[in-house]
Order: sequence, then C-alpha cells, then structure tokens
Amino acid sequence: MAQILVLYYSRGGATAELARHVCRGIESVPGASARLRSVAAVSAESEAAPKPVPASGAPYATLADLKEADGLVLGSPTRFGNMAAPLKHFLDGTGSLWLSGALAGKPAGVFTSTQTLHGGQETTLLSMMLPLLHHGMYLVGLPYTERALNETQRGGTPYGPSHVSGGVAPGALTADEKELAQALGRRVASLAVRLAATPSAP
Repeated sequence: MAQILVLYYSRGGATAELARHVCRGIESVPGASARLRSVAAVSAESEAAPKPVPASGAPYATLADLKEADGLVLGSPTRFGNMAAPLKHFLDGTGSLWLSGALAGKPAGVFTSTQTLHGGQETTLLSMMLPLLHHGMYLVGLPYTERALNETQRGGTPYGPSHVSGGVAPGALTADEKELAQALGRRVASLAVRLAATPSAP
C-alpha cells in the first residue's frame, strides 16, 4: 500500500478543506492511502515549543511521517506570494532527510488558498516546490486535460489546485476547486503506486 502524506497549514479552514479533498482523491486510487497531517503555528519566541497535539484538526507532522511516506502533497495559504511561515519553518527542519536522501525519487504536489483572485497563488505554489526539488522529489502538477482547469472561475492552476476565498463562506470550495484538489491527489497517488511496483535498479 502506497502511503501519501498530505501536509498542510491552515488558519481560516480553506487550505484544510482542500487537503481533505486531496485525501479523497488519494483514497480513490487502488493501492494508495492518505495520511493527513498539519504543522504548528510558529511562536513569536523562536525557541518556544508548540503544543504537542493541536486543539483541533489533523495531528502535527513529524519527520518520521515524511520518511515513511511514498509521496507528499503540501498545502499552504498564500503569504504575499509565498508559503506561510509555519510550513516553511517545518520544511527548514528537514535537513537530516535531505542528507540521507529519504525523499528522493518520491512524487510530490502542492496546493494553496488565497483571499483574492490575484493574491499570489502561483508564486506560492512555486515557493513550495523549491524545497521539494532540493529533496529530489518528482513534481506533479495538473494538466489541461483536467476539464475543471479549463472551466474554473475561481481557483485552479497547472502548478496545483487552489482556492479563492474572498467573498465566499470560509472553506466553501467550488465544485471545480474540489475536483482539482481530488485530481492532484489521484495523480500523486497513481504515480506513487506505479513507482512502488517498479523494481529498483541493481
């Protein structure tokens, strides 16, 4: 069974909702399962430890979650066209995994949510891809063969699914946004299953 880690940070709930739809896409692929995890908010005191368990939502991720995963999907709200600090802080602590090559050769994708239509969705997605490239992961996006990518009137990019939250209820994704999140989950999971079935080179 290929296990795909869906790792996100969310404040208003939209990114968390996208994460749940990514998981649905993963779970629809035979031979794949989803593991949903979040990251803790960063403290104003840089050395302060977060609470070990969140008050609500998915458990906090550990480096073991990353190491054990056969694929990874990262999600973050936009912060001036960049990923949110809590997710960046977590990724900055993955040096030991980079040193051992633990993530190399695994598929990965990214998703985001933003308040406004031109709120930096695509640059945020690209910012999340950079550390994944350094880890040697295979990046998975959304091709225009996905019908919803051509029809969406709000979120959605070829770099990964997105949600535009301005003017709608918190976490209220459109049908196209849900479909694109599920499509990314299916694509990452399908690739992970195929890679797991491929014999390693001697």
